[in-house]
Amino acid sequence: MKKVFFKTFGCRTNIYDTQVMMENLTDFEVTEDEKSAEIIVVNSCTVTNGADTGVRSYINHATKEGKKVIVAGCGAISKGESLFSQKKVFGVMGHSEKGQINTLLKQETPFYQIGDLTSLDETIVHEYTGKTKAFIKIQEGCNFRCSYCIIPYVRGNARSQDEAKIIEQVQKLALNGYGEFVLTGTNIGSYGKDKGSSLGKLVQRLGAIRGVRRIRLGSIEPVQIDDSFREILSEPWLERHLHVALQHTSERMLELMRRRNNVKRDLELFQELSERGFALGTDFITGHPGESEEIWHEAYTTLEQFPLTHLHAFTYSKRDGTPSSTMKPEVKGDVAKERLKSIEALVESKNITFRQKNNAIPLNVLVEEHKDDHYIGYDQFFNKVIIQSERDLLKEWVTIEKYEIKQEANYAHF
Repeated sequence: MKKVFFKTFGCRTNIYDTQVMMENLTDFEVTEDEKSAEIIVVNSCTVTNGADTGVRSYINHATKEGKKVIVAGCGAISKGESLFSQKKVFGVMGHSEKGQINTLLKQETPFYQIGDLTSLDETIVHEYTGKTKAFIKIQEGCNFRCSYCIIPYVRGNARSQDEAKIIEQVQKLALNGYGEFVLTGTNIGSYGKDKGSSLGKLVQRLGAIRGVRRIRLGSIEPVQIDDSFREILSEPWLERHLHVALQHTSERMLELMRRRNNVKRDLELFQELSERGFALGTDFITGHPGESEEIWHEAYTTLEQFPLTHLHAFTYSKRDGTPSSTMKPEVKGDVAKERLKSIEALVESKNITFRQKNNAIPLNVLVEEHKDDHYIGYDQFFNKVIIQSERDLLKEWVTIEKYEIKQEANYAHF
């Protein structure tokens, strides 16, 4: 059988999508050895122009190595036509075609199957190659239209996966030994809006499944934390870390970004969640067009008030075809980078303070990796824990009661 290597770029949703494609390959052998593969499927990301450049560079390299390259993922929608017409790739397959990958890869002639942006995956994923935790895609698409974001145009409008199918998937993975489940999607907080349900109701049902030890959520929007979500905040299986996307802390910038959140309400929400013991992460963009010195100073001063512990921040990257790409005035790249560094340092300091404040709480760690004679995992607050042990702890759950707090991680002997 011909060997296929999957190269995955981008987000957790792409990790799930890659697994769906793997599960649908019956006449090929999936390999983790890139050099031995005859076919390479590139599950691409297109969130920024830079992401497109990275994907194109990899495709060029793989083609020079004599590989048959198939591009899938978001980049297939945004750049697939040009890649195909320039004969940079052998085939292009859209999101809706993942279930047909076996048939497509058997084709002897080049193919362009872009499909549609209305479908949902039918495949039930039973395992994750090389992963200690399971990713569950609960929905697809987004109804928000933030001015800087291309994703709704390459993933489609929000649509929720059938609840019974999600439950079946979690049950099967739990039987296969997975204890931690990461719920992912384009905009998971919108789950259920099209089905008379909600994210909170779904998670409550998943938490009741035997074998589920921890549920971790992808990014949610402040406006999506409703009463049904608040009802699950005390559940023991819910990770004590939430990632709530702010993107900015200036009201003027939120207007320019066409965001649906409000700084005053955001701060009240974060304070409420912090008081309930949660570590809190967020997304933030520096250097978006219109971010003047005055606006930046206001935003930074406001951000200091937020009880944050984690940060997923970027300098603004122009994405062709979005409203932000034509906005003025632009912010110089070096200025955006300095602003990024300043908020990274701020949140890093807040993270250490959080860990010191909670150092009497035992850490529940899923060990994910063995590297340089250490075991590495993440606790219930999504903080890295590095463990020395004579035992083989890989893929094990351990409770750490004594540990040393350092800047980059918590250290322990077990």
